[in-house]
Amino acid sequence: MTTLPKAIILLSGGLDSATCLAIARHEGFEPVALSFDYGQRHNAELVASRRVAEAFAVRDHRVLRLELGTMGGSALTDSSIDIPTEASEGIPVTYVPARNTVFLSFALGLAEVVGADAIFIGVNSVDYSGYPDCRPEFIDAFETMANLATKAGVEGHHMKIHTPLMHLTKAEIVQTGMALGVDYALTVSCYQADSEGSACGVCDSCRLRRKGFEDAGVPDPTRYQAA
Repeated sequence: MTTLPKAIILLSGGLDSATCLAIARHEGFEPVALSFDYGQRHNAELVASRRVAEAFAVRDHRVLRLELGTMGGSALTDSSIDIPTEASEGIPVTYVPARNTVFLSFALGLAEVVGADAIFIGVNSVDYSGYPDCRPEFIDAFETMANLATKAGVEGHHMKIHTPLMHLTKAEIVQTGMALGVDYALTVSCYQADSEGSACGVCDSCRLRRKGFEDAGVPDPTRYQAA
């Protein structure tokens, strides 16, 4: 019996991470899903991550609790900061300081523990919100660090950070996921989804998601809150 190579999939429960999971499966990896309960206001996304993992029959799905909310500094973790409903210039207030650096660091540690040589993360530099930790330069720098700072890297087990969505539009991401059997009705992307996972329809993430389905010519399965 052939053993599939393992890959850590950062699984938030949103559209992008679900697509990453599908791609990793398609490329022949055995996924180990890693989600974070980091004090985010949109906790419905975490519930969605469990649904997505179950739909893809992920046998190892771990949820780590972090207290990023105690630092504040982001509308996603601090209820005193309003979620923006209009596009703005510069880095938006929904940026969580160093979030992807923290998440990738834990993914790197887990990769060493389970013997994975790959990490998948759904960052994107096309249809994205201006976050500095979604750029190719950041991923390249982290991968270099990962192979310098770990026992696995020193012993010649090169760690690869996979970013299959990096240069895709949101529409192309949707089309890719649909071709791979992703049920996007299971996912939640909204920054202020309610306890049932219904989306607000007006935050930056909702606008990008809605436009992605429209541009892809695919019916939007998102459940929206009543006006």
